[in-house]
Amino acid sequence: MNVRVLFNSSRLLDGLSVGWGLSFLIDNTIMFDTGEKGDLLINNINKLKVDLSLVEAVVISHDHWDHTGGLWEILSKKPNINVYACPGFGSDFKHKIPDFSAKLTEADNFTLIASGIYSTGEIIGTYKEKNISEQALIIKTAKGFSVITGCAHPGIIKILERVKMQLSIKEFYAVFGGFHLKDHSIKDIEMIVKKFSEFKVKRVGATHCSGTNAENLFQETYKGNFLSMKVGDTITI
Repeated sequence: MNVRVLFNSSRLLDGLSVGWGLSFLIDNTIMFDTGEKGDLLINNINKLKVDLSLVEAVVISHDHWDHTGGLWEILSKKPNINVYACPGFGSDFKHKIPDFSAKLTEADNFTLIASGIYSTGEIIGTYKEKNISEQALIIKTAKGFSVITGCAHPGIIKILERVKMQLSIKEFYAVFGGFHLKDHSIKDIEMIVKKFSEFKVKRVGATHCSGTNAENLFQETYKGNFLSMKVGDTITI
């Protein structure tokens, strides 16, 4: 199964838009997060020759602007699709979905999105001393289980522990996305990198809000198994 990076802060080729936020396309059919702005995301979709007619659902990790910004442009071009959110998302966000004739599904627990693709369901974290609801994607392939995160506000380790408990798995093929470690100390990040090793995570792509220190430490540890997260990259899992 392939995952394409549609939006991030760095790019593989000139002409692709970059900014703050993330967007991934799984198996050409499931979009996970939509970056900060619709026009930037659509530019990348056009440049990368993504066929929007194949997209069946959009999964939003959490309702911050840098993950929902492109959603409305996507829905204006592809109405009547499923949008997966968390019950704790803001009412303004949830009430806007039907305006585009889209179907809102609130993933409060472990939820099947498509064949081999699941939501963790709502996990509660904190951001600026307030509770925040977030979900991550779990993908099962012949290579094993992979996890994609938006910002991991509940904590990347907490998310992986949740997945291990849900599925009784002993290892992960790949874990990538935002880990929200940009304000963590080197010591804390080193402990998290060590925990990844204990979880037997084979490949890692720390990006977005993970921060430079985390990206560097994961890259030093994983070397050839550190994943590039540039717009235009395709990750095979």
